[in-house]
Amino acid sequence: MRAIFFIAFVVVQIWLLCAVGRALLSWFPISYDSVAHRVNSVLVRITEPVIAPVRRLMPPVRAGAVGIDLSFIVVFVVLELIATRVLFPLSH
Repeated sequence: MRAIFFIAFVVVQIWLLCAVGRALLSWFPISYDSVAHRVNSVLVRITEPVIAPVRRLMPPVRAGAVGIDLSFIVVFVVLELIATRVLFPLSH
């Protein structure tokens, strides 16, 4: 049973790394024919199925002329809490 929880913990951590990579790549302009664009496309396909439902519930917050998407932060915090508190707690 512990092995299953450990594998789930690792999968969640890998997903979180993909989400961070996607967030970091979103800060920079990427040309369509670059390797970064292909990497970003893969990261979007991996992370969007989890982030999109939260984004539908929480539309971007307006900050002047800019919309801030908080769905990424909500998903990240919830998954990290699940990973560290449920799947692989520090104290057994």
